[in-house]
Amino acid sequence: MKITVLGCGALGELWLAALSRQGHNVQVWLRVPQSVCTVDVISPKGQENRLQWPANNAEHLAASDLLLVTLKAWQVSGAVRALLPQLCANCAILLLHNGLGTREELPVLIQPLIMGTTTHAAHHEENTIHHVYAGTTRIGPGNSQAQQSSAIAEVLHHALPEVAWHNNIATLSWVKLAANCVISPLTTIYDCRNGDLQRYPAEIEAICREVAMVMDREGYYTHYESLLFYVGQVIRSTADNVSSMLQDIRAQRNGDLQRYPAEIEAICREVAMVM
Repeated sequence: MKITVLGCGALGELWLAALSRQGHNVQVWLRVPQSVCTVDVISPKGQENRLQWPANNAEHLAASDLLLVTLKAWQVSGAVRALLPQLCANCAILLLHNGLGTREELPVLIQPLIMGTTTHAAHHEENTIHHVYAGTTRIGPGNSQAQQSSAIAEVLHHALPEVAWHNNIATLSWVKLAANCVISPLTTIYDCRNGDLQRYPAEIEAICREVAMVMDREGYYTHYESLLFYVGQVIRSTADNVSSMLQDIRAQRNGDLQRYPAEIEAICREVAMVM
């Protein structure tokens, strides 16, 4: 499969490495054009590989079967819009990021649009990518054209398991958002690793209650204890990780600091909730 990965952060490079190892024809699309991208990738088992991929090749982009978007949520709309005129009609677009609302920010697409969430964790150290947690990825249709695109899940699963197709991806996106609403802001406030959040059960429960309330109003019925259980699993399984939001704050980079609370606040305003 011919694939272009839009975004060269830790997650994007993780997928580039996995897909190229499976023999797929991959390239990366960078904001600042370059001809190649080279990184060292260290697996959770400590194996290190130096990999190099072509970058910003317009012919490759035009012939791509899949555009895998691994940007932060606030970057997605502008970057994808800029590439749409160069994509063929059957090039599937997979948005793999945290948060909600990016689908609504895009124009009506002729291409299949796939939405996804992942719990894989990786971080940069200079030109080295550390894959610190082997998680799971869930993808599903974001428009009617993507209803027949479930085979992409199998392609991705063989590259970086586990990957599964879900016809109702919106519910899973909400659950993942709940974890992000807890982990990202609280690790930033307390300047700590994910596992240290186990010291703050009251704050975690309060956030899960609020997210569950909003989900119910939006038609995704759940109980806050279900979110609390899931968030606790994520915190424990990624205990040694530094959240991407905290990494951005420490590096003084623009990130998703405002996006997650803003998404919840906007939905609350629509349903006239006071939080």
